[in-house]
Amino acid sequence: MFVVKYSKIWLSLGVFFVVASMISLFVFGLNLGVDFKGGSVLELSIEDNPSVDELKGLIKEEAKLDTISLTQNEDEVYKLEFKALSPEENDLVISSLNKKYEAESVKIISKYTISPSIGQELQQRAVFAIIMVLIAIIGFITYVFKGISYPVPSLYYGLVAILALFHDIIIPIGIFSYLSYLKIVEIDTLFIIALLSILGASVNDTIVIFDRIRENIRKLGGDNFEKVVAKSIEETLTRSINTTLTILFILGAIIFLGGETVKFFAIALFIGMFFGTYSSIFLASPMLIYIYKKKFKN
Repeated sequence: MFVVKYSKIWLSLGVFFVVASMISLFVFGLNLGVDFKGGSVLELSIEDNPSVDELKGLIKEEAKLDTISLTQNEDEVYKLEFKALSPEENDLVISSLNKKYEAESVKIISKYTISPSIGQELQQRAVFAIIMVLIAIIGFITYVFKGISYPVPSLYYGLVAILALFHDIIIPIGIFSYLSYLKIVEIDTLFIIALLSILGASVNDTIVIFDRIRENIRKLGGDNFEKVVAKSIEETLTRSINTTLTILFILGAIIFLGGETVKFFAIALFIGMFFGTYSSIFLASPMLIYIYKKKFKN
């Protein structure tokens, strides 16, 4: 089968994507949103629809405050980010806007403040959540496939799954690192939720293929491991592609038709689901074959 036959090409592509994403992450870093670095956020709409620069100048002149970020989305909603504001400073910003544009034309959609200490705690919890998910996955796969000891022990199935999952989440992180550098998006809690969702969906696809490998080893034996893996991929390929395409169509609809709030959440999921399916089919199983040839083939 072409997946096994050209496994070196698929593995090389996977390594390329991972390296490129890691370079992006180290070069550009992550532009963390208020959720993680703390600050105040004010979302509002104004009937007069002033320009971003006009609004920024007004706040600096009237309220004597500098905005960290001020953007306007497609729904003409302004999102203003500041360093953590006191209640008095928050009221001063709103009163300045009401004075300039009349109170009736200014509609406050949401406002909230997150202290820097809470933002730091959220960062730590986000990293902890991802690490714990990865540990739980490797433990689960090792346990579920504990009956497989030949020709590749079950532990290696778990290790391969973790490598594939690292591929699946580092690529969205690398892409969003560049997007955040361009100030197109900020890294917030929705992005972390997207990463955790990617981990769950991707490992599910990988387990389906691994389970078929286990069944075929019982039927055919493990002496010709490459043939067993190729047959297992062939038997699950249509299912994997159809399932992923269905999800990608839905995510595409959300990206183009949904609101600005969930747009980048859907984009992160779209990228992760696409590369998650790629890793399940073109990386995980070929890595098993590579380990078999290097460590266990006589």
